[in-house]
Amino acid sequence: MEYKKIEINYQLCQLEELSEVEQMVVKKSIEATNTAYAKYSHFYVGAAALLNNGTVVMGSNQENAAFPSSLCAERTAVFAAQATYPNEPIKILAIAAKTDNGLLKDPITPCGACRQVILEVEDRYSQPIRILLYGQNGIYCLNSVKDLLPFSFVESNMQD
Repeated sequence: MEYKKIEINYQLCQLEELSEVEQMVVKKSIEATNTAYAKYSHFYVGAAALLNNGTVVMGSNQENAAFPSSLCAERTAVFAAQATYPNEPIKILAIAAKTDNGLLKDPITPCGACRQVILEVEDRYSQPIRILLYGQNGIYCLNSVKDLLPFSFVESNMQD
């Protein structure tokens, strides 16, 4: 038996250390938390996707009493971007969250389903998506969703 280790690379940045464009996308994700419908969890998540053409598409979590019918902010933003701009890759995806007490101190990461959706978009356009996960104490900056999903499952896995 052989033991192996997986490590990911990410940066912990402060907002002012990001480029102006990255700061703008992060601020849009924070703004998007205001459009979340989180009647049950009171956990408001916002996402902002910067497309290659410069357009920013925002999304927020939308809850439903039948919880499986709810949708995360990340998928809301990604699906809206893909439906509205089907030929535009996503360059940056920023995510922020808050509760009734305000913005979270530490970043949150996308759930497994959202990671898979983001991965599919990366694979579709053969272009990594920079992921910026906002927290008041710092922002996790990743160069690809593959850093969050190291054993990824894409179309090439289904081919011989």
